[in-house]
Amino acid sequence: MADNNLDFLKGSYTPLVVPFRDGEVDFEDYARLCEWQIENGANGLLTNATSGEPTTLTVEERYRLAGVAVEVSGGRVPVCVGTASESHAQTVEMIRRYDDLQPDAIVVVTPFYCKPPDRAMVDYFVDVMARTELPVMIYHIPGRAGVRLSVDIVAAIRDRSPNFAGLKNTDESTGLVTGILNRFPEMKIFSGMEQPTLAMLALGVSGAMISVSNVIPDRVAEMCRLFDSGDVEGARKLNDAMSEIFASIGYDTPPITTKYMVRRRGVISRNEHRLPMAPLTPELEKRLDGVLERAGLLS
Repeated sequence: MADNNLDFLKGSYTPLVVPFRDGEVDFEDYARLCEWQIENGANGLLTNATSGEPTTLTVEERYRLAGVAVEVSGGRVPVCVGTASESHAQTVEMIRRYDDLQPDAIVVVTPFYCKPPDRAMVDYFVDVMARTELPVMIYHIPGRAGVRLSVDIVAAIRDRSPNFAGLKNTDESTGLVTGILNRFPEMKIFSGMEQPTLAMLALGVSGAMISVSNVIPDRVAEMCRLFDSGDVEGARKLNDAMSEIFASIGYDTPPITTKYMVRRRGVISRNEHRLPMAPLTPELEKRLDGVLERAGLLS
């Protein structure tokens, strides 16, 4: 890797939702969302993670979204860009194109659906990481991908891939996080789930990449900052204050809930999805309105 300083991988990175307009990606709204995130305290941006509904996007759309985030940031905050594909060929193509954008890091999800054996998982990540000198993180999301990393898999990839930077860990397993950090304390791990984030910070993770940051980037970033500064009690109190909105992300399949709340905050113009995703029911909209009102997020 050309630059092995990974200190930028820290704090709260927002895994951006993707606004649609009449079935098409609304790149102007996406640019406004990126700017709003930066202005409201996000420590970094992440494109094409689960919150961005990436399996409904074409390769070209994912590439353009990454380009918008890099351009809007203009170096003000780091930008990590996701590949979001189970296809080796697509992932290699995305990495090739991302190299031209020069983001701060690339995030590659574990191959989903096919459920490769451990040895194939290692070979897959060693191969794709060798395609770039940029830092590469693995997106570990076993609940959706159907495959689970182990400390041994991570160690085998680490031994062969000098630009392997860490994980976005969308999983509640404390054993995996502890095991990795015990062997590789320099690795950067981000919590990918709202409710376990504070506990994961206590285990030594670098920060959070959680969907609710789309709605409250300032508060999530502040919790990470407080914990990092040693104010554990302050971080705990803020975590408690956010507990209802953290839980509300799970009222329906994320990012359906997230996108509705971002729209209600006036950050994007429409609450629109592509099939097989769908908007909330009126009953759930009313329930989320109550959450937002109690959190002081509706004017």
